[in-house]
Amino acid sequence: MNGPLSYDACNCFALRQAARYVTQIYERHLGEVGLTAAQFTIMAKLARTAPATMAEMAEAMVMDRTTLVRALKPLQRDGFVVSEASEHDGRTYLFSLSESGKATFAEAAIAWRNAQAEFEGKFGRERAKALRAELFGLTAE
Repeated sequence: MNGPLSYDACNCFALRQAARYVTQIYERHLGEVGLTAAQFTIMAKLARTAPATMAEMAEAMVMDRTTLVRALKPLQRDGFVVSEASEHDGRTYLFSLSESGKATFAEAAIAWRNAQAEFEGKFGRERAKALRAELFGLTAE
């Protein structure tokens, strides 16, 4: 690429800018129940497939383990996520939602639906559906 860098032709810049914009919508709504968007996605993963190991969660969420640990710590501190050693391997921990975590997740799901509706109201329901399909396609194996 010769000449000056053109941000309007950079896929990474466009995706990161859009991600920040969309994240701000979800953070505003989820903040009403005291969660970040990253924390909500962890809780959603555990609500669907608990118990789960750290490796399983990191792989499913396409997150590095360090970032996942940082997001999990407040959820554990607040008693929303609990862990126990695996029966098969004492070095492996299984994570799941506590009862208070399930209750908080139920409240957060309402906030998430409001964020989802706001985004789809601005972007369009069909365009949002097509966008999700394209984005999930990027990370599919």
